[in-house]
Amino acid sequence: MTDPASSANFDEITIQNLALKWLVDFDVKKIGGSAELTVVAKVNDVSQLILDSSNLSITKVTVDGSEAKFAVEPHAVQALGSKLTIALPVTNKLATRKVLIEYSTSENATALQWMAKEQTADRAQPYLFSQCQAIHARSIVPCMDTPSVKHPYQAEVSVPEKVVALMSAVAVGEATPSADRNGYHVYKFEQKVPIASYLIAIVVGRLTKRDLSKRCAVWAEPSVIEKAAYEFIKTEDMLQAGEQLLGPYVWGRYDILLLPPSFPYGGMENPCLTFVTPTLIAGDRSLTDVIAHEIAHSWTGNLVSNGNWQHMWLNEGFTVFVERKIVGRLHGEEMRQFDAQCGWEDRLLPTIFEVFNPTHEFTKLIQNQTGIDPDDAFSGIPYEKGSAFLMYLEQQLGGPEVFEAFLLNYVNKFAYESILTDQWKTYLFDYFGAQKSVLEGIDFDAWLNNPGVPPNKPTFNDALMKVCIEVCKQWVDADENSVKDIEAANFLRLLPAQKTKVLDCLRLESNIFDYKVERMEELYHLNSVGNSERLFSWIRLAIRARWAPILDVALKFVTDQGRMKFVRPIYKDLVAWDVAASRAKETFIANRPFMHPITATMVAKDLGL
Repeated sequence: MTDPASSANFDEITIQNLALKWLVDFDVKKIGGSAELTVVAKVNDVSQLILDSSNLSITKVTVDGSEAKFAVEPHAVQALGSKLTIALPVTNKLATRKVLIEYSTSENATALQWMAKEQTADRAQPYLFSQCQAIHARSIVPCMDTPSVKHPYQAEVSVPEKVVALMSAVAVGEATPSADRNGYHVYKFEQKVPIASYLIAIVVGRLTKRDLSKRCAVWAEPSVIEKAAYEFIKTEDMLQAGEQLLGPYVWGRYDILLLPPSFPYGGMENPCLTFVTPTLIAGDRSLTDVIAHEIAHSWTGNLVSNGNWQHMWLNEGFTVFVERKIVGRLHGEEMRQFDAQCGWEDRLLPTIFEVFNPTHEFTKLIQNQTGIDPDDAFSGIPYEKGSAFLMYLEQQLGGPEVFEAFLLNYVNKFAYESILTDQWKTYLFDYFGAQKSVLEGIDFDAWLNNPGVPPNKPTFNDALMKVCIEVCKQWVDADENSVKDIEAANFLRLLPAQKTKVLDCLRLESNIFDYKVERMEELYHLNSVGNSERLFSWIRLAIRARWAPILDVALKFVTDQGRMKFVRPIYKDLVAWDVAASRAKETFIANRPFMHPITATMVAKDLGL
């Protein structure tokens, strides 16, 4: 197995365990301390350990207690950081070494966002959180920053006494006063299940906790904790549905951290502590399917992992597929079908035709990412094309009951491993050996290796979709006179997801003019809607119609939160609108210091800045 995004020599030697000792210093915006790696040789005559790093200040390295030579060589692709080479005594197969690296991070570590207290919800204490996926763990710890290497970890973290530290691990005991630094206390953590480096996570801030069940809780700043506890009350039900599908939950705790608005993703499946965006707080639990997605990652992604980011669909496609299974268990099969159809129409096809193009490398399920930053390839393709492929296979191979039995066996077969697509495919053919003729009739090469629209479309139950199309048709058929006769009831009685779908459908129509958008706002009050998905779809629709009043709403939305799913498309839409382009760029430049580094970098590329 190889990984174009990693310099590590994991074909020769691997990490067996990682022990961290960190001090979080808000004054200089750095984490300092040490990482002790227990490494084990996979072959004979290993004389060096090669790790990934990025802007780390390394002061000393020892191997089995003796000081060792090391060298740092920048990668030709800047985003990939540097190659850290450590000299080892000649080490034979299965022999272990203890490698201790003393270092500190850069204040510009791409995995970290340091927030002044004024940037938090409560404005009481400074805040730090990490985001290591895809290849940002190397900016906070020297590591083999590839999902093909997994290991447990332990950590001792010193932080100021007025804040709380959490990690993607289970806390060990209570915080104790630091013996080394006045005004600090020490938290200890242990992650017993082997994980890839991108799942290492830390948060430090003024946080409080509300239990949701015996093994689930939510953490947030005090001012928003009650809203978060209300929104995520069904977490245990989702977790149990996941267990019914894929077997026991092996991680112990499933806690949720509600982050400040600048968090760049909807959620991040950090083990034991899922990070989520506050844009999920709608007040009516209508956006909590993201929790189902992150729960599904406990099996597909965290337990069975893609071997490198070229095969990301093995993480995300499977997880979207399982997420919708959980939604189906809780809200009915029609809702699973509706969400899958929306995924095809509103996320997969627009990504192919609007974000990329039908011949683009990044519209393949298996992508060539040699010499690039995996963040540049990040999109809805592995999520939606991957999920659609699995739904199509399910329909060809005997339906949900038959395919769910395969999913369970697949997870059991590859648990604790990192795999590539060929390994999954081989197991699929072995498992469904009695249906060889069916499998041979499926164009696997086109699904996996061809760009653009998949060769087959799954069959969807469109009962919930038909209602959306009827409401959409009212607006499409209306003219300047008849638009005044449209009433609010048909739209307002829809389910939350259906309302968003109506707006997404309308955005694709050619005759949605500003007077229609004006009437929609009169009827539905969408400028102030609390559901962020619906507000996002509304903003994009109104920009498409060139409705001038939406400009202030759009700029406020991309400033108030930093979720890339929302921010990047809206900025792209705005700069394509001549009256909005300069204000959009000015807003981004002014707000960039408050954005997460990943988001800021990607939006700057989008805007050509």
